[in-house]
Amino acid sequence: MKTGALAAVILAVAFSSITVAQKPAPPAPAAKVKKNPLLKLVEPWPASEEMEKRRRNAEALPLFTNAEPFTFTLAADFKRINKDHNPESKVRYPGELRIPGEGGTEVTLPVQLSARGHSRRMARTCDYVPLRVEFSEKGVGKGKTVFARQNALKLVVQCQRGGDFEQYLLKEYLAYRLFTVITPHAYRARLAKVTYVDQATGKPTGTRHAMFIEDDGDVAKRMEGRTVELKRLLFKDVHTDTLMPMMIFEYMLGNTDFSIFALHNVRLVQRPDKTIHTVPYDFDYSGLVHTPYAAPARGLMLSSVRDRAYRGPCPKQEQIEPYVANFLAKKDLVRALPDTIPGLDRSSRDDARSYLDGFYSAIKTPKDVKRVFVDCSDKPMM
Repeated sequence: MKTGALAAVILAVAFSSITVAQKPAPPAPAAKVKKNPLLKLVEPWPASEEMEKRRRNAEALPLFTNAEPFTFTLAADFKRINKDHNPESKVRYPGELRIPGEGGTEVTLPVQLSARGHSRRMARTCDYVPLRVEFSEKGVGKGKTVFARQNALKLVVQCQRGGDFEQYLLKEYLAYRLFTVITPHAYRARLAKVTYVDQATGKPTGTRHAMFIEDDGDVAKRMEGRTVELKRLLFKDVHTDTLMPMMIFEYMLGNTDFSIFALHNVRLVQRPDKTIHTVPYDFDYSGLVHTPYAAPARGLMLSSVRDRAYRGPCPKQEQIEPYVANFLAKKDLVRALPDTIPGLDRSSRDDARSYLDGFYSAIKTPKDVKRVFVDCSDKPMM
């Protein structure tokens, strides 16, 4: 090749390289914009007739209209699921939920399972992670079972093998039941006995207690409201008629593992009159349940979760007395409830009743009520 021709080729290649390098890079995919939670506060409300219809439908969901424990089988790759300890993971695993049908038949519902939670999701805490059970919209036969009109539910599972951990789960179920005695503005729970099956081999890996927790949206519908997510709220920002029963109840349980300000283990429900209401959940860190991994909230200077600390507002005596009166009026129902929990052994029943008696002793007189709930402004709260 002649020198002039070679130079022309080199220049052409160089020019081509420069041209390619100067081409703009393809645009990066747009980041998903998170919806501002404040926008939900100003969304229009359905008509009152529709709100009432939603309330009735939520109250009539068959899973929570019956307190009798039920049995079912859950098949999935639990070796993988129980190793999913990353709290940021949203991986869903296919599975089957099998429940007895009519005439000795078995109804199989396709489900998607995912690990959830925080402390109970950690390997150092539990061998079995809490689950989220998502039902297929096309699940054959779902409408004829106890899971009719359910889309997704939290399933609280037995954290580890052994009788002690069975009793911890049953005592947490007791805690949910106790709050429904105090107020209807509470999560409903349904106890179950679950047989877990390895989907690959078809072999059962164990049968243990578990409980389904009512869906957030259904709790809100029963309150004729909707869920909202607003952090950094103060006591003055939420409705007193749901705040005070919750705060007294948490004191009764010996539970400090919650926060309205941080929106931790508390769900917020907005009603059409713009009021914000609190609904608590997750009671495994309470003194009533007394799990081996539970610890009091930092800064409270408590040596054990069995030590109670009131974390609510400090109202005047005349303001707190009606709420305390509701707890006192239901004392017999509260004390009798441990005997109604299937599987709760005598030792656990006696321990639960004794712990609840400690609460009632602490609010026995007006002077006691003043000491716990009124003269508390110098104590660390939320």
